[in-house]
Amino acid sequence: MELKRLDKEELAALYRDEMMEDFPHSELKPLSAMLRLMDMGRYDPLLITQDGQAVGYAMLWLAGDRSGALLEYFGVLRGLRSAGQGSRILSMLSGRYGQLFGEAEAPCSHDPDINELRQRRIAFYERNGFRVLDYQCALFGVRFNCLYRGPEGDDRKVEALHRGIYAQYFSPAHMERYIQLPLRPDEAVKPAPEWVEEAFPPQGSGADRTQGG
Repeated sequence: MELKRLDKEELAALYRDEMMEDFPHSELKPLSAMLRLMDMGRYDPLLITQDGQAVGYAMLWLAGDRSGALLEYFGVLRGLRSAGQGSRILSMLSGRYGQLFGEAEAPCSHDPDINELRQRRIAFYERNGFRVLDYQCALFGVRFNCLYRGPEGDDRKVEALHRGIYAQYFSPAHMERYIQLPLRPDEAVKPAPEWVEEAFPPQGSGADRTQGG
């Protein structure tokens, strides 16, 4: 297997043809946000190929200090699933980035079928070396279980690294309004619209400091 970094046009085509089919609308951030992160040198949109043929994809939001990456979206192409491809891809990504953070929508729906699907997704990551962390998060009104694959065993240190990925991009005001990380056990998820971008990187924000990678 090989990893190919996509350009903007290739990412747009993959987003339209695969990701919009694979992920619920509530979980899928706008393409424009991914392109903005690419411009900042903070995003790796990867196509996974085998013998020259595409088999899957992975979208990774890089920590500002390159200490790890948030695996935002991951998928095996339709028709190639349930053949062990996903496990092999995750192993490759772990070797490339060292530390992988993940977020899987929490099984808290009133629909048991939806909860079963979410539980299967989390179990897949656990079988592939991820552990479920002792905190959850809520991003733009959606509750997630937090996952991690890497050498760090202290969840507080993982939490700080995880939060830092967002804090280096969004202003403190945006973080306060839309990013609950961690989400305390007794804390309600704040109602929020879908992903909201700030018009420009706020002066002196983490996004400004990491401009250009």
